[in-house]
Amino acid sequence: MTRASAALALVHHPVLDRTGGVVATAVTPLDVHDLARLAATYGLAGLYVVTPLRAQTELLERLLRHWVQGAGGRTNPWRRRALEGVRLVSGLGEAVADLAERWGGRPWVLATSARREGGRVGFAAARQRLAEPGAGGLVVFGTGWGLAPEAYEACDDVLEPVDAGTGYNHLSVRSAASIVVDRLFGMREGST
Repeated sequence: MTRASAALALVHHPVLDRTGGVVATAVTPLDVHDLARLAATYGLAGLYVVTPLRAQTELLERLLRHWVQGAGGRTNPWRRRALEGVRLVSGLGEAVADLAERWGGRPWVLATSARREGGRVGFAAARQRLAEPGAGGLVVFGTGWGLAPEAYEACDDVLEPVDAGTGYNHLSVRSAASIVVDRLFGMREGST
């Protein structure tokens, strides 16, 4: 697999609030900037921002216009390059369908979670699967208090949580995404 056969999704709906209710969270421009830069750094196909909220989509469209076509992009071409890979979709299924059309086959949709439960795919196994020739993958991150059950239903597997052995596991989505992406796509000792 070339790394360009993998993409990230940042889901703002359906996600959970602290009480377990299904909500839509606000798009945070800092998350979008950082995850787009993360995808570009690791040579991924881009970042899907998932929100059905029109006001949030309009905010993000304005931000992208500034950094891709406007003064921001002329001032900072590195940021423009990263943000050119951002696609706005109203649902996770739309991201999967777009990748299936682009790649000629449905990607392996891998959810992330901070919850420690059985049946999770380990980082080594996920890394190996994503490296198989012809494989394509979409790594899905939730905002708020994590993906809602209906978001998991759109995914094929769930990745094991980031665990540093401290018993504390409450990272920002930006931090968790950076660790996950490096574990899945980063260079390892002895690799070129």
